[in-house]
Amino acid sequence: MYEFLILSHLMKNSAHGYLIARIINDIIGPYARVSNGRLYPLLAKMVQDGLIAVRTEPASTPPGDRQLRVYQITEAGRKRWRALMTDTTMNPGEYQKLFPLKVTDFAFLDPSERLRLLDHYMHYCQAHLIHLTIQMDEVLHESPSWWPENDPAMNKAHVERVIRVMQHYIDEWRLEHDWAKSLREMEMSEAHSQEPAQVQNQT
Repeated sequence: MYEFLILSHLMKNSAHGYLIARIINDIIGPYARVSNGRLYPLLAKMVQDGLIAVRTEPASTPPGDRQLRVYQITEAGRKRWRALMTDTTMNPGEYQKLFPLKVTDFAFLDPSERLRLLDHYMHYCQAHLIHLTIQMDEVLHESPSWWPENDPAMNKAHVERVIRVMQHYIDEWRLEHDWAKSLREMEMSEAHSQEPAQVQNQT
């Protein structure tokens, strides 16, 4: 994910390493942090792989002879960013966290690419909803082996807590699905609004 976040920012602007670290930490925070010991080796590897280039410039703060390393994306980096952006198999268990980051960069994609990502995410949400619904049905109608034994009152309280947690996740995934659906509707509306202008330009 860090490689994607670095390339995503550099698609917009070049940046010093400390700024890249701050932006990443703002995105993944407040409790997750990327350390300098993890970030700078990754930046060095990306330079070595030709995904980003680095130049030096004088620091704006004393001492004046200090040099700052500024990173910028290369053409190979842009291709790598697009591959990561359009990939729907990367980090499947954490895709819920990754997808909103992709949405913020939709301006760099073609409409068909945006729609494909939105359709995939809607199906991703639906898969979670189906899974949770099946699991909830099993909890309500079966007695899993990990239920407390010989204590009907504890069993009932335990089932109620499990159901509340499952319902919470179902509501969360339904909101995610509805959000993606609304984005798709906006994309379709924008595409339709541009059609008359495109037809006029062709005549």
